[in-house]
Amino acid sequence: MAGGTQNVSKFEVDGHVARITLNRPEAMNSLNPELRWELSQHYDEIERNDDIWLAVVTGAGDRAFCAGADLKHRARERDADAEQKAYWEKLVGETKSLIERWHFPKPIIARVNGFALGGGLEQALACDIIVAADHAEFGLPEPRRGLIAGSAGVHRLPRQIGLKTAMGYMLTGRHMTAARAYELGLVNQVVPLDQLDAAVDEWVADIVRCAPLAVRATKEAAMKGLDYPLAQAYYTLHDGERKRRLSEDALEGPRAFAEKRAPNWKGR
Repeated sequence: MAGGTQNVSKFEVDGHVARITLNRPEAMNSLNPELRWELSQHYDEIERNDDIWLAVVTGAGDRAFCAGADLKHRARERDADAEQKAYWEKLVGETKSLIERWHFPKPIIARVNGFALGGGLEQALACDIIVAADHAEFGLPEPRRGLIAGSAGVHRLPRQIGLKTAMGYMLTGRHMTAARAYELGLVNQVVPLDQLDAAVDEWVADIVRCAPLAVRATKEAAMKGLDYPLAQAYYTLHDGERKRRLSEDALEGPRAFAEKRAPNWKGR
């Protein structure tokens, strides 16, 4: 990869599904500039490649999905020489986090295989579906480090689980169990670790069974509509829906239903 990055992630495409793995298990998959940059490149590819219909993101190992920002790296930054600092600054300038891709067009499933803390939870909050192993823990412990969950965690968590509940976790830095996250509606499914892949694959299969343009139009309307009053959301026609209405797949779906066969989606 450009810039001498360290391949701290894995990216694979199988059929219409992209799979991203944060690959720093020795550091609990925490986010350093190299990993953030690689993730940015992966999401760029998912956005521009029409043959990719959805993505799954997870962490290597069974301890952590992502433990947040690499605080040890931040400490090293203070003692780095000018060349090293310039290299990291270059990576930062070329990085666009999933957290800031406010209207990412394709669905993303977070396969949470352990701790999702700080920036790790913020990554999961930016996904559409979360499937978690039963030993996983979630939290925004930044105040315990003199920080805040500034990568939209302080904004997304209250929107996803309610204000008072979110404040209880954000002001204390407490963790929530996977079971509690499910009760609060933050997580879609909780399973034992040895069943995690099978559970994720079921979600993937169900999404792939749907027309990709219909899935994207649904996500766009739902997410953008949250910013509008209900009536305005209802009457607003987004670009994704315009594209879906004019697509071959919009004809293929009813035709396949009438002919009692599985549809052959083209994504166009």
